[in-house]
Amino acid sequence: MTSLAAQTEQDLGGPLSVLTRQKRDHVELDRLLHELAATSVSRQDPVLRRIYRLVFPHAFAEEAVLWPVLRRVLPDGNEITLQVEREHQEVNELVTALESMASESTDRSATLSRLVEVLREDVRDEEDVLLPRLQAAVSRQRLIGLGLAWELVRRVSPTRAHPIVARRPPGNALSAIPLAAIDRARDRVDQVIQRQPRRAVPRLESASRMLTRLSHRAERFPPFTRGEDPATHR
Repeated sequence: MTSLAAQTEQDLGGPLSVLTRQKRDHVELDRLLHELAATSVSRQDPVLRRIYRLVFPHAFAEEAVLWPVLRRVLPDGNEITLQVEREHQEVNELVTALESMASESTDRSATLSRLVEVLREDVRDEEDVLLPRLQAAVSRQRLIGLGLAWELVRRVSPTRAHPIVARRPPGNALSAIPLAAIDRARDRVDQVIQRQPRRAVPRLESASRMLTRLSHRAERFPPFTRGEDPATHR
């Protein structure tokens, strides 16, 4: 098997293939991680939010669309997807921890470094192992169909960390719409905060905190936690 990183778009099944779409997101993530590294601590939050808006819908759609297929078509599908689910869970936990830290916290640098490390490990596991295995197991036409399904799910997926929600159906499927609605409202509020004069920010920051509390309360709804493998549940 050949890593996605060494394959052309044509090799991956064309522009609509799920492999092409995945690789495109991975390239964008790499660009954002380099931008983050070049940004001062006081200005990192907007870059982090762009990373979250890329990473969380991407991972959610993988767990909802791609990993169930791998578990069906590969004899060791459960084991190889479980490793990536553990990485996704750690990303959720690290981001949740980061969002509760002040920018001057002594733990922030180590937590952020670990987040970057896990994100890069996740890309390598997907491009070098999981997705080449998927490529070998299904037809080119199926890759295109999966690409369309993955893109559709990605567009309606949560954009923030939810470490309590199941990484597998039915919990992840049931939680997608309500959590995505809350997360995207929070994204819009945070974007306005970046542009508003200081006198308007306290009210908006209060709204953002309210949405954050609401999302964390919602993710504990019992149906949203069902289906997760015990190895990724905290």
